Parts: sequence; C-alpha cells; structure tokens
Amino acid sequence: MLAERSMTLTELSVQVGVTVVNLSVLKNNRARAVRFSTLSAICEVLRCSPGELLTVEVGPA
Repeated sequence: MLAERSMTLTELSVQVGVTVVNLSVLKNNRARAVRFSTLSAICEVLRCSPGELLTVEVGPA
C-alpha cells in the first residue's frame, strides 16, 4: 500500500503520529495487537479500508 501511494514509512509515521519503529512492527507482521485509533489513522492517510491492510492467519487447531 505504501508503494502504491509513493510513500515511505517515515512519511506515514509523521502523518499518522506513530513512531517508525511501531509502524515497522506492524508492517513486518510482528505486532500482537493494534489500536483501533492507529489503524483508523493509517487508513485515513492511505485512503484505504482496514480489510486492505489486514489478513487473518489461522493457526493450528
């Protein structure tokens, strides 16, 4: 999504008000949780919906 918008993680960080480190954790699938306000801000800046950013990975039963 960042590439589609010609935006760097640093630019997104400034516009969303979240550190580059925290965005990197989200981007690299290392986050355990994300605040709704953060997700909402990211979507607003990137002009997308949460479903375009998130996927569900089902673990072993």
